[in-house]
Amino acid sequence: MPTAKPRFTLAAAVAVALVATSLTATAQPRTDLVVGMALEPPHLDPTAGAAGAIKEVTYANLFEPLLRVDADGRLIPGLAERWTVSEDGLTYRFSLRPNAKFHDGTAADSADVKFTLDRARAADSVNAQKAYFAPIAKVETPDPHTAVVTLSRPDGLFLFHMASGDAAIVAPESAATNKQKPVGTGPFRFDRWVAGDRVVLVRNPDYDGVQPKLDRVTFRFVSDPAAQVAALKAGDIDAFTLFSTYEALPEFRSDPNFTVTVGSTEGETILSTNNARKPFDDVRVRRAMAHAIDRQTLIEGVLYGNGVAIGSHFPPHREGYVDLTGMYPYDPAKAKALLAEAGYPNGFDTTLRLPPPPYARRGGELVAAMLAEVGIRAKIEPVEWAAWLEKTFKGKDYDLTMIAHTEPLDIDIYARPDYYFNYKSERFNGLNDELNRIQDPARRNALYGEEQKVLAEDAVNGFLFMLPSVTVQKAKLTGMWVNRPVQANDVTGVSWK
Repeated sequence: MPTAKPRFTLAAAVAVALVATSLTATAQPRTDLVVGMALEPPHLDPTAGAAGAIKEVTYANLFEPLLRVDADGRLIPGLAERWTVSEDGLTYRFSLRPNAKFHDGTAADSADVKFTLDRARAADSVNAQKAYFAPIAKVETPDPHTAVVTLSRPDGLFLFHMASGDAAIVAPESAATNKQKPVGTGPFRFDRWVAGDRVVLVRNPDYDGVQPKLDRVTFRFVSDPAAQVAALKAGDIDAFTLFSTYEALPEFRSDPNFTVTVGSTEGETILSTNNARKPFDDVRVRRAMAHAIDRQTLIEGVLYGNGVAIGSHFPPHREGYVDLTGMYPYDPAKAKALLAEAGYPNGFDTTLRLPPPPYARRGGELVAAMLAEVGIRAKIEPVEWAAWLEKTFKGKDYDLTMIAHTEPLDIDIYARPDYYFNYKSERFNGLNDELNRIQDPARRNALYGEEQKVLAEDAVNGFLFMLPSVTVQKAKLTGMWVNRPVQANDVTGVSWK
């Protein structure tokens, strides 16, 4: 007896098609991303501000320097697709991408490079790293796609500095409005900024390089630690960089929906000290404070063990590092003796100003308690980020503060005559001048070591620990940087599985 054939109705066919369509749609990876940040940038022009949050939003995403730094700290092409350096180290020839354009449609050419570099080194420059551009003698533009930079002296870090966010190439037509409406050459363009909440970037369809896999990236600003955790758990944020609610990490590590990465940063976290203000102008007082601070207890209490102690202003993961953490072992009795020798047997009163980051607020409380044990009574003054920048960093009106310096290889700041530490040392300046003239890696590393020793001997600041790069992200997200060789949330290579 023959078997009856099943009837395949129109309704069944439609149902199968709908299921197939649903499965196909489900299989498509997401093209949007929400990145959480603790600090909101004061503006969005990386060439006109010291706040790291500016570059964390804009570097490589919106703006491109001539060169870029990749996730491993290597120099790679940026707006310049190749470059050469003369044998004497004085002439740099940059060949630009021929089809590069700014987001407003105007060509990005050598005239823009000249404008950017001349603007950064001008007398009225507001660039936070104006010293990067000081060696430049002239910038020439032999053709639209070639820029030739001549230095007045060799600078072994010149290419590295030209890969910083401070050296992002901008156009004269839009430079004045980049703080609020940034116009760069990157693979993402500015969409909107909702003050106090988020900055939104969208894919730049006219980008002449490799197109990103994301169509839309939102940077959300959440300063409250509890709110950061809640936003991640609720799915409102896909990845939180420089995550500092360390006590929540075990919970995220045990959740298969999340991945936690811990890498290195360039963030030397220090007890910044006003070396020109009494009693901190006395090296014995500064050394006393160094002996009064228990770095390991600080790392456990602030970072929950996710940090490395430092003894000077240099990251342990870089060549040239010298371990000086043993120069001032935790010794309250020694600290008291040094204070008495300096004329403060009963200690003194001072003010410790703390910006918003949790490492500063939590760390400041612990540091103040440690200083109190030796008679230094530090009144804590919490301030918002804008006020810290204005009064402390720019105004140099402070006693003590706690902050992470996240610019890479920035030990040269101690040679700047107007820097907010108010530190003056002919010995250090001499070493730094030699370092600026030397290109040999071995000699440069030796000079870095000598500089570190001078800073430690002078106890310029309280050298505490390296800020870790902790990211909590959804497990299906790939391409987020583990380490942070520069101040950046580079999402140009990020995608969803």
